[in-house]
Amino acid sequence: MNSLASAAAIGLVCAVTILVALRGGHRSRTTADVYVAARSVRPWFNASAIGGEYLSAASFLGVTGLIVLSGRDGLWYPVGYAAGFLMLLLFVAAPLRRSGAYALSDFALVRFRDERAAKALGYAVLGVGWLYMLPQMHGAALTVRTVTGAPGWVGPLIVTAVVIASVVPGGMRSITLVQAVQYWLKLAALAVPAAALIFGFATSRGPVAVELALPASTQPPLVTVSLLVALVFGTLGLPHVLVRFYTNPDGASARRTTVIVICLVCAFYLIPTALGFLAVASGAIGSTPDTTVLQLPTLLLDGPLSVALAALVAGGAFAAFISTSSGLCIALAGVIGRRFFGGTVDGFRRGALLAALVPGALALVTSSTALAGVIGSIFALTASTIAPVLLAGIWWRRCSGPGAVAGIVTGALVCGASLGAAALGAGAGTLWGGLLGQPALLSVPCAIAALVIASYRSPGPADADAILARLHTP
Repeated sequence: MNSLASAAAIGLVCAVTILVALRGGHRSRTTADVYVAARSVRPWFNASAIGGEYLSAASFLGVTGLIVLSGRDGLWYPVGYAAGFLMLLLFVAAPLRRSGAYALSDFALVRFRDERAAKALGYAVLGVGWLYMLPQMHGAALTVRTVTGAPGWVGPLIVTAVVIASVVPGGMRSITLVQAVQYWLKLAALAVPAAALIFGFATSRGPVAVELALPASTQPPLVTVSLLVALVFGTLGLPHVLVRFYTNPDGASARRTTVIVICLVCAFYLIPTALGFLAVASGAIGSTPDTTVLQLPTLLLDGPLSVALAALVAGGAFAAFISTSSGLCIALAGVIGRRFFGGTVDGFRRGALLAALVPGALALVTSSTALAGVIGSIFALTASTIAPVLLAGIWWRRCSGPGAVAGIVTGALVCGASLGAAALGAGAGTLWGGLLGQPALLSVPCAIAALVIASYRSPGPADADAILARLHTP
């Protein structure tokens, strides 16, 4: 009964997603429609869409899992995820919209007048985007296996098929409506079960018996700082979030969008955090930390109510995987379509197919056992490559194309080498090992240093003042 209800909920979410996408994208005919929704998305609607795509597998399943696994150390993830949008509001949102770009590689051309910088930023977007899509596929595999007992490969197959059906026909115009709807679906899919579970637990145990104490932090403070650097600066460079600011009518509406997003994201993160406390207090922990959210209804309740709540959570989880994967697919299709297929509507659609199929295929031969932890590493990579180039390009006149390339390459190499060394066990159990496993505090300064040195050794565009005036003048 439970498996059947959860499978039905997943099927309903997928069907509604495709129908909403077709409804939203029936007017997508021009390049501006498929790449940036004709730059006509208003702040509240765009904020809901950003919330829909940003709240991914790591948010829906991983935050609760990390609190169960790591105690107080896990609380830093929702803090960092939400705080990154404040940086976006202050430093990136409006100037990025005023650039008039369709994709991040276009921004590099506008700012640096350098084809090599555009290629480097485009390749960074592809690498980050595909790596970020993999945990969404792994989350889908975990969910399908946990709630229905079906083979794990069914999950990535479903997500890939739904993303292609949603993104390819209408592009940004179609997926905007999908993601806006899915934010509220995800919020309800966690908020309703959380309210029922907390109320049921409090009534059965009594308010005095509810002790929401978490294990003390065991992570060295410097590693926590490195994690927060990764999460905050990593948010600045997330390609699927940045591309949504191109859809606002102007820079002022991009700022208003970001303010609303901060409120929506903070409201959402209260819920998986509360579920993490509940799981620890009740001892109702799933078969793995990441499955705790999926299994809490059946662990704490009995009867038809537990079945209904479990199905609601499973449907919300799939909404998370699909909306984030769709946003990443849009961002990647923008880069692929603009760089390799002429920037046409047909080029976008070919790029979207490639963007969805590559991680879908990789998910069949890989696996992940810690969704939020894996995405924390991807945030470190983003913070080390895309974020420094965006910040320097927007705020530092002297930044040049060769400087941007040097920053991206250096950040990627240092971050990748650190994560590789940690995976091989280097420095295990020591502070050094912790920093290798969460390397933003090492890799971000190296990337910035390389960007600054190379920029001073090479000329920037002759019209840098005019470009920056365009980025910063309302």
